[in-house]
Amino acid sequence: MKTKFTLLIFILLSLSVSISAQTADQILPNVVQAMNEQHWEEASNLFRLAVDINIYKSESFFLKEVSGDCPARPEMLRLLGNYYKNSRNYDKAYDYYKELSKIKPLDITYLTSCAELELMLGKENDALNSYEKVLSLDENNLTANIFIGNYYYFSADKEKQALDKEYKKINSPTRMQYARYRNELSNLVANKFNKAKLYLEKVVSQFPSVEVKKTLNKIHAIEEESKR
Repeated sequence: MKTKFTLLIFILLSLSVSISAQTADQILPNVVQAMNEQHWEEASNLFRLAVDINIYKSESFFLKEVSGDCPARPEMLRLLGNYYKNSRNYDKAYDYYKELSKIKPLDITYLTSCAELELMLGKENDALNSYEKVLSLDENNLTANIFIGNYYYFSADKEKQALDKEYKKINSPTRMQYARYRNELSNLVANKFNKAKLYLEKVVSQFPSVEVKKTLNKIHAIEEESKR
């Protein structure tokens, strides 16, 4: 009985996959027809259905049939990128969003998606560049200011810890060694810590984040330390 039940489940699953594949095969020719008739929104909507049913056939179709200058291409890129992002295939999602941001470089939504994926892939410097582009279009963008402010803060804090560690190794520092330490600390405050403060102040002006306020208090304390 158990063997028959297992076989029935297998048959049903196989049938379900077959129907899904066939349905995608039926939809995709209609996408071609809609594009030929220059019904771009219809083509995108049909492609969305195909993606939901069978991503592999849809992606293969996109790569073979959708030209670089097709007006429906941006939306199809977004659909593919979004599918892979939700599936946690961040490498593929990034490829599609990166191309999309090249087609529409002034679209903040796509730039932000690129930056988020770059972070997930460990590309922090690329994410920094993407968020800087976002701020060049919208200087008050909350997400970009949060990331860049924290990026400079943690970078500066890491350098300060290394600076303090090296200085504490000196048992009896000379005046010159002390002066060098103070000078390096002042430069760190004037540059990276100050940059972090400027971005994070924009954040709290829009959103009263407790954590961001704590970070700003830490920066203020370091600024006071550098003046002693």
